[in-house]
Amino acid sequence: MIKRRVHVAAAAVIRGDGRVLIARRPATVDQGGLWEFPGGKLAPYETGLEALKRELNEELGIQIVRAQPLIRVHHEYADKHILLDVWQVREYDGDPYGREGQPVRWVEVDDLPNYPFPAANMPILRAVALPQEYLITAEADDDVFLARLERALKEDGVRLVQLRAKELDDAAYQARAEKTLALCRRYSARLLLNADPEWLQRVDADGIHLTSARLMELKHRPIPADKWLGASTHGDEQLAQAGQIDCDFVTLSPLAPTPSHPDAVTIGWHDFQQMVETAAMPVFALGGMTRHHANQARGVGAQGIASIRDFWRNDS
Repeated sequence: MIKRRVHVAAAAVIRGDGRVLIARRPATVDQGGLWEFPGGKLAPYETGLEALKRELNEELGIQIVRAQPLIRVHHEYADKHILLDVWQVREYDGDPYGREGQPVRWVEVDDLPNYPFPAANMPILRAVALPQEYLITAEADDDVFLARLERALKEDGVRLVQLRAKELDDAAYQARAEKTLALCRRYSARLLLNADPEWLQRVDADGIHLTSARLMELKHRPIPADKWLGASTHGDEQLAQAGQIDCDFVTLSPLAPTPSHPDAVTIGWHDFQQMVETAAMPVFALGGMTRHHANQARGVGAQGIASIRDFWRNDS
């Protein structure tokens, strides 16, 4: 039997204090009683954004001023294939309320997992909680390392950091991880360790970032659900594996040439978009990316950009 395909536009409406608006589905509909991000099905010949503007006006009484693509999620149910076309809305006119009588609630991002959502919404929860920029650290001695990291946290507003320090032995890596974690905590940033998952028993970081080799060796998720799991991917096979072990997000590279690898074979924006479309989680574009590419990356379905060089600089 051919499944029916349903295209839905949805919004993560975020107000100035960072809270996100969610609505509860009526008890009389499919998956009634669960919470969801406001939106609805596309009418014939509507684009996702056109449908979203109409639905938010009908459901919440607000008019979108500006919206940005967040994530597109494909999900298979027993009887249908759902495409959730999700946008982030920070600028709107009006005061949202349940115009159709549905309960609505402003929720802290960290509290979203405490609400029951349809299974298809899980990647959206991750995308809402993640920033647009992901800093990967470079090798440096301690003083330079901490100074450049603090500059990125303070001046660039980086809130997601991967500690990558392949040249350090275990003792030096642990010492750096502890210093890095303390600095990230000061700026309310999350820290992921590019290391074996067992390192979380030594350093209470926010999660682990898997190398592509380590990713392909795993049969299941190696860390608890309350920790973030990222992974490096370079193609469709690794993206699929990341979905199989329930990674929260991935980097996909190399998108474009970099100064250190100018002759590398790159993915390019077109193929990158096709690969992101089938991913089961948020994807950061990596390779030749700067902060100026963040909106372009969002436009082709990425969460944002990951970078070493663009953040790891000395402006003094």
